[in-house]
Formats: sequence, structure tokens, C-alpha cells
Amino acid sequence: MRKFLIIWSGQLLSTIGSNMTNFALTIWAWEKTGTATALAFISFAFLAPTLITGLFMGVIVDRFERKLLMILGDIITGTVSVILLLIYTFSSLEIWHIYLLIAITSPFSQLQSLASESITADLVTPENYIRAGSLTSILNYGSQIVAPALAGFLYPIISLTGILFIDLFTLILAIFTVIITPIKEKKIKLHSNKITDNLTEIFIYLKENKYFLTIITIEILFWFIHDIGGSIFKPLILSRTDGNTFILGSISASAGIGGVMGGLIITFWGKIKNRFKGFIIGIMGASICKLIFGFGQSILIWLPLQFCSSLNFPLIYSTRQGLYLDLIPSNLQGRIFAFSSWLRLGVGAISALLGGILADRIFEPWMMTDNIFSPLFGTQKGAGMNLLYVLCSVGMFFVGLWGWYSRKRMRN
Repeated sequence: MRKFLIIWSGQLLSTIGSNMTNFALTIWAWEKTGTATALAFISFAFLAPTLITGLFMGVIVDRFERKLLMILGDIITGTVSVILLLIYTFSSLEIWHIYLLIAITSPFSQLQSLASESITADLVTPENYIRAGSLTSILNYGSQIVAPALAGFLYPIISLTGILFIDLFTLILAIFTVIITPIKEKKIKLHSNKITDNLTEIFIYLKENKYFLTIITIEILFWFIHDIGGSIFKPLILSRTDGNTFILGSISASAGIGGVMGGLIITFWGKIKNRFKGFIIGIMGASICKLIFGFGQSILIWLPLQFCSSLNFPLIYSTRQGLYLDLIPSNLQGRIFAFSSWLRLGVGAISALLGGILADRIFEPWMMTDNIFSPLFGTQKGAGMNLLYVLCSVGMFFVGLWGWYSRKRMRN
């Protein structure tokens, strides 16, 4: 695990820097436009390009040295951050600049992520797959503790310029940890040099492995519904708190603490015998917590429920990671990870658009008038997003129920 931990430490710092920039850009866009649609389009700008490049990135990961691909992805991302910094410092930053630069960055961020996931099997032994997955969850959620709090505190002081400098510094540290870590990668031989044949092998594998096909179907359905609610999460809190960035940062930090705690539990627990069962339990647990969160209208409800919800996500991620690494041959891992990411980001792009449009065009206007849900959510700004968030949570729970039924059917 030593080599994995060296790279993991650099990725942790870089993720904190990236999340600080994402948080700062969200606040900037909200101050500039004041609409949920504008924030949703930031997510869409990141997700949409991967619909074009996603599968091809998987082929690249299976063809070339994954360590070099991680470095390349970080270098391109850093270059785009420099361009954003220059535009903001010496020109007038507009919302479309952010959309464009994020769209340029997203394929290379995905390349770095796919290479990082696929190289895990070269860094740890199979019995440590779950631990590696839980540490990755700690990385993601740990950054949510530090990044929103730091960005929320520093943004009024150093503005977007200072946040971007921090992001670039942490990115350089991440690249350095990858460079200094020797990695003996397994030699991968593809059956064909044709890209079309490489991509066809994905669907042949899925056709021949119904168990894995069930896993990926449950995963994508869950994230599709989750991301509709996720796209309105920040505007929901901002609208309910009169734009209070401290409360938003505190709730995000609460999610980070919950995620880290969940990751630590799984890291020390170590082995989960039935990984598919753990995957489904994580989905259902997160859904129940988000459902109760959606009914809340104050930080006293939001903080503990966000914490409890996030406890479940390391279980979802680590069991999913373990299932993938166990079931997928090494010469297919890059492409299957890419296919899963492509599906998830594809439905995520649709979810981001749906979330903003449903909130601004349907639920918010409707909830400003008296109706059957008014006693639960009120008629003030944000009530429609509260209702939409609750409906998404119910949908996620039913996906978990279907997974539980599928588990019993596959066992029988």
C-alpha cells in the first residue's frame, strides 16, 4: 500500500485545491446570475464533452502507460487553470468563459481519473481493493471538509485569483508524487489495434456477464436520479439561507466529515464478504438520509442528515470498486471503467439540465402558489427545489429496492 499512499497523498492535496476552485466558481456564478440554471450549466459543461471522448479515453488508458497519462491529464488541467486566472485578472470574466474552459478541461480530467482507477490494481493486492476504494472515498470527502470551509472563508479575502493560485500549487504537488513513485505496470496486450474492435469488446463482455451488467445498471440508475437532486443542492441551500455561503460551506463540510468517517470505518474494517450486498445497503441508506434532509428547512436538520447520508457513500464506492477490479480482466479495465464513467457522466449531463430546468421552470413557480405540498415546504423561494429533492430521494430508494430484489434473484 506504500506506493498507493504516496500518490494518494498528492491527489488529496490536489483535490482540495480543485474543490476550492469549484466552490469559488459556484459562488461567483451565483453572484453573477442568481439562477439555478446557470449553476446547472457549469455541471453540464463539465459532463457533456465526455459523451464524445469518454469511450476513446478508455481505449487510450488500455493502450498506453497509465502513470504518464495521469501526469498528462494533470498538466492540461493546470494549463486551463492558468488561462482562467489570466482572464479573471487581466480581463472581464464572463459566465461563458467558465463554460468553455470547463468543457476543455473535462476530457483530460477524465483521462487522469480513469488512469488512476485502472492503475490501482498495480499498486495494491486484491485483498486491499476495498481499502484502496475507501481511501479514495476519504480523499474525495476529506477535501469536502477542508475545501468549502477554506474557500468560503478565503473567497471574500483573496477572491477567485487567490483560490486559483492555491489550486495550481496543489496540482504541482500531485504531479510530483506521481513522478517520484516507481510503478511496475502489468503489460497489457489488446486483441486488436482497431479502435472499433476495442470498443466492441466492451459490449461483448457485458453481454456475456449478466451479473456485472446488473451492477452497472443499478449504479447508473442511482446516479441519474441522485444527480438531478445534486444539481439543485447548492441553489437550494443558498435560496433557503438568503445566499449564506457559510451555511453552504458548513453543510458541504458536514458531508466531508461523514464521508471520511465512513471511509475510515471501511478502511479499518477491511473486508466485506458480500460486496454486492454492501453496495445495495449503501444506496438505500444514503437515500433514506437524503429523503429526511429534503424535508428540512434549517441547518439544524441539514447538518446531521448530510453527515449520515455521506457515511454511506464510501460503502457504495469501495464495494463498487472492489466488484469492478475483481470481475473485469486487466486488459479491459480502462475501457470498462471508461464505459461506466461515460454512462454516468452522460446521464449526469442530462440530470444537470433536468435539475435546473425542473427547478426554475416547474417546481419553483408551482410551489409559490398554495397546493397540497405547501404545508410541508412552504411557498417561499426554494420550496420547489425542496420538493424536487425529496422526489429524487424516493426514486433513489426504489432503485435500491430493485437491487435488493436482484440480489436475491441472482443468489437463487
